[in-house]
Amino acid sequence: MIKVLVVDDSALMRREISKMLESDNTIQVVGTARDGSEVVDKIKKLSPDVITLDVEMPRMDGLETLKQVMTKAPCPVVMVSSLTAEGADTTIQALENGAIDFVHKPSGSISLDIAKQRAQLINKIKAASQTASHRLKRYAAPPKIARRAPAPTQPVRVMPGKMEPAHIVGIGISTGGPRTLMEMLPCLPGDLNISILIVQHMPEKFTASLAKRLDKVCSMQVKEAEDGEIVERGCIYLAPGGKHMQLTAKNPRIRFIHIVEGTASDINCPSVDTLFESLNRALTKNWLGIILTGMGSDGAEQLLQLKQKGGHTIAEAEETCTVFGMPKRAIEKGAAEFVLPLEQIPEKIQSLYNQKLF
Repeated sequence: MIKVLVVDDSALMRREISKMLESDNTIQVVGTARDGSEVVDKIKKLSPDVITLDVEMPRMDGLETLKQVMTKAPCPVVMVSSLTAEGADTTIQALENGAIDFVHKPSGSISLDIAKQRAQLINKIKAASQTASHRLKRYAAPPKIARRAPAPTQPVRVMPGKMEPAHIVGIGISTGGPRTLMEMLPCLPGDLNISILIVQHMPEKFTASLAKRLDKVCSMQVKEAEDGEIVERGCIYLAPGGKHMQLTAKNPRIRFIHIVEGTASDINCPSVDTLFESLNRALTKNWLGIILTGMGSDGAEQLLQLKQKGGHTIAEAEETCTVFGMPKRAIEKGAAEFVLPLEQIPEKIQSLYNQKLF
């Protein structure tokens, strides 16, 4: 059984979240708490495997409670967030500072939404319960961010006849993504002639907050991708939450981003497979594919196709993954040319770029 402690100032939310969780016979809610001041004592008393933690609480908010948990009684935490801009920004901060994942606050307005929320909550609780103890200890410390090179004054648009087009890196990532990206992307110098396209499994509103926070610490410019924009070197593009991102190439030098609305049947939106399939189609083997931490198998099949064409691929090693799901699936399929811990991946990107291998 996965033991869960539910923390929320609302009695209704505590009841609804508990009901959702205990609809799965492998999960047991061992206790609840009204605010952060009770949490550390209850962790020591109840020994939960996972905590659900409300972002917005009146006495001690989610960020402060998370800090107390990670320093005094480390335990995997799944944040429960509202869909406001303020809630999104606070949630991203929580993911940077120790939370494993987040879910929307249950609404109860439409039964189909409730069913989908329940499935997401249960899946994320199960994924969080698998977080390795060494990874949890790493999360207890602030992310290690080091700027390696000065950022260029502005990204350089690649126009026909003017310069070599940017080299493309595609990254797929899910659970544990914000913290992982915060540690990895600042290690890349801003003067590389590369563009990075990232699919992070995340709903709308949250990706804009994540892009803004990453942009503050990276040498390369980071932005939420927009439909129709030309891919520029020195830029990192984050797929908008709830929409798919693709790359199209009208000629060998000019590449465009295409944003596509998701559908109710999409398992993942944005989807790593959708991005990687477009890169395989537009660039054949001439791009670098990377799969990082996350649950599920999104991206593995298209990464395998890239490798089979002679392209280069990287999967994050289990030792640094928050959840060893997506990389594990890619490795099992034989799609990973290199299996590397997170701290070695920026160096490998630069090495492959310097050898003109993508």
